[in-house]
Amino acid sequence: MKIVVIGGTGHIGTFLVPRLVAAGHDVTVVSRRRRDPYQTHDDWQQVAFVALDRTELEKQGKFGQAIADLTPDAVIDLISFELDSTRQLTDALAGRVRHFLHCGTIWVHGYNELVPVNESDPRYPIDAYGLRKAAIETYLLQEVDQADLPSTVIHPGHIVGPGWTPITPAGNLDARIFTKLATGHEVLLPNQGLETLHHVHADDVALGFMLALDNPAASIGESFHILSERAMTWRGYAQALATWYGTSANLRFVTFDEFKQTTSEEYANQSWGHLLHSTNGSITKARQRLGFHPHYTSMEAIQESLTWLKEQGRL
Repeated sequence: MKIVVIGGTGHIGTFLVPRLVAAGHDVTVVSRRRRDPYQTHDDWQQVAFVALDRTELEKQGKFGQAIADLTPDAVIDLISFELDSTRQLTDALAGRVRHFLHCGTIWVHGYNELVPVNESDPRYPIDAYGLRKAAIETYLLQEVDQADLPSTVIHPGHIVGPGWTPITPAGNLDARIFTKLATGHEVLLPNQGLETLHHVHADDVALGFMLALDNPAASIGESFHILSERAMTWRGYAQALATWYGTSANLRFVTFDEFKQTTSEEYANQSWGHLLHSTNGSITKARQRLGFHPHYTSMEAIQESLTWLKEQGRL
């Protein structure tokens, strides 16, 4: 098939695009500017690149038509965060493509009543990001005529892999926490460290998209969680990471008000968001309908990310 990947040089695209090429697809990557993927691969030499400024073209009402003019059989949109953006694109693609795949987020669920949360569970999104992504999912799967625009939504968890800093056991991007765990220094965690994070390797996300594309009868009109097999508690993550470093986790648990006094406002806000969501998703549907089996556990994906960061001198 002729496939257009919007935002194809990012973290998911780094692994997805070579998979598409290897499967024999004719791949065009659309991005605002030409940039290298996080990892090089010989298959990128077979990829066509088209530079389009999505923001500017959407202001002119021309982005959807620009994608349609590429005459794709399928479109994979990895970077739509607003309903109006998706609507403009899908209006132009309706009746012209065999499959439209959108990258959502596990955060469409927000608060969970039961865990692990299933795709069919009620949605209680918390923040603007989750609300917007939930609105896009509702539009694609409940409002769009699937006969006119066959659609699938893929919901990844916390994406990790080479080129990416993992969400830390404190629910933020403060990489100093990894150093503290590696050296046995004290690490503060809010509450009792029993909230959860659910990481997934970017290549497993790419695999999820491939399986959805290869199984249209099972995937069209559906959404799927694409995650590692199991979520981790914050304290379990910290302890496992310290063990991997060859040390013991030196953890101290404090109230969130105490915790936020020890870090920046940015990191505190990140921690609060992850604490509220306490992500823990089921992949049963993806396993049963698509045959999805992640290649990485959460810790394996995180360890690969940290190894890459160390090799790059960034940790």
